[in-house]
This record gives sequence, C-alpha cells and structure tokens, in this order.
Amino acid sequence: MAPTITIRRAGPGDLAAVDRLLARSYPRLLAADYPPSVMVLAVPIIARARPELLASGRYFLAVDATDRVVGSGGWSLGHPGGRGSAAGDTGHVRHVATDPDLVRQGVGRKLMVEAMADAARAGVRRMECLSTRTAVPFYAALGFRVVGQIDVPLQPGILFPAIRMLTNLPT
Repeated sequence: MAPTITIRRAGPGDLAAVDRLLARSYPRLLAADYPPSVMVLAVPIIARARPELLASGRYFLAVDATDRVVGSGGWSLGHPGGRGSAAGDTGHVRHVATDPDLVRQGVGRKLMVEAMADAARAGVRRMECLSTRTAVPFYAALGFRVVGQIDVPLQPGILFPAIRMLTNLPT
C-alpha cells in the first residue's frame, strides 16, 4: 500500500532531514548504474543537502504521515553549480531523491509534478535535468527526452557522468 504523502516547501531548518534522505537514497539507488570508483568519489559530494536550494522557496519535500522526509527535489533558474547562463524561461531540476524503500510508489512523481507546476507558475516554459543514469526512465515517464551524456564537474578532478534531459512545460 502506497504511503500517504504530502508535498511542502522546504526551508533552511530541513537541512538535516534532507541530508539523511540523500545519504539513504543515493548510495543504494545509484550503485547498480555507476562503478565503485565513481561511487566512492561522487556520492559523498552529491549526497549533501544544498542550503541555498532549501532557502530558495523552489525546493520541496515529500513527507509521510509521521512528517518523515521521504522525497526531496526542486528547481532553479540557474544551472546547477552556477555553470552556463540562466535563460529566464528555462528551469533546472535540482537534487531530487526518493527514499529507496519507497521507489515506484508515486513519491517522486508527486514531488516533481509540484516542482514543475511551481516552475510553470513562475514563467518557466521548459525544464532541463542533469539526470543520473538510474533516473532516466523516471524523467522519461514525466515527459523529458534525452539530449545527451554529460560529465558534471563536482570538484577539481571529480566528474559525475549524467544524462542531460529536457521537457517543455504546459503553457
């Protein structure tokens, strides 16, 4: 039975809860699609909550009936890591995770539907996503199409292989 999930905006006080979610989610869910060399270098970097996202008003949490964070994710106008220019009509999916015990139960979909609707209300017409290899089918089911592979620089000498995906939002 799927849990009862509520979506709410995150705030700076949610940092520890998002850290716990990312630490549960990323190592378990990404291991099948990334070699150990990538996992040991990248996961400690990517499995950390981003305070600027939590404070942005554009980051959401999926919480269960006990208020436990079981999903997180949002969007920004700026590219992840501040790379490239930020077109005013393009939003960028940011730091999405679902509790590994709750995947394929609608948590991620509910979270992303809210984030994409929020972006559309802000005037965003298309969304870009730097997806993990693991999440490509999830984003494809939301209407994203693969543009190509990309290596995301995390720190000097540490690259994370990702898939660039795009979708148009309803107007």
